[in-house]
Amino acid sequence: MALGTLARYGPLHGHQIRRIAEVTNVTEWGGVSVGALYRDLRAMEHDGLIETVRTEQVGRRPERTVYQITAEGQLELTTLREQAIKLAGLFGPDPLGVALSFGVSGTDQAELRAMLRARRGRLAVSAEEITAERQRLEAKGYISGLQAEIMRRGQLHLEAEVRWHDELDAALGAGLVTEGSTLGGYAAPDDDQPPTQE
Repeated sequence: MALGTLARYGPLHGHQIRRIAEVTNVTEWGGVSVGALYRDLRAMEHDGLIETVRTEQVGRRPERTVYQITAEGQLELTTLREQAIKLAGLFGPDPLGVALSFGVSGTDQAELRAMLRARRGRLAVSAEEITAERQRLEAKGYISGLQAEIMRRGQLHLEAEVRWHDELDAALGAGLVTEGSTLGGYAAPDDDQPPTQE
């Protein structure tokens, strides 16, 4: 985010980069953390991805370092962009999948459904919030059409998750889905023996 912002807007100081992150709400829909931005800027400068152009002070405000992206930073930005675009499939660990696969044995089904319904409710609220925020940012001209579509993608992911919860709840209610301890037709292994087909 920081490299792309410097590439797009030219030399900026950390507060300006942070402000762009806040105005576009990228922390919410992009998972970008700006809490360590200044430390990250220093690290990127140390790595030769950005360089100091000047320091400036306006009024009584603290002195600010203005950075610009370097040729090495442009290369890194290109690499990061290509890696992100090429990445397909699930996005990181799936703690819910692990919990449902391995941690529900003996759990009361009504309690499990209540927990999943509460999670579904939180996801639905998040989908509504990201939709409203995208519309607000678009109306104010704070984000481009492409950025709006990226936020809409996040909204669609959340809505798909809500639909999955609805389908899972219906299947659980109808007894079509049960938790089990079989491993794809294999019995759980005893001692150090490999799994055997049941």
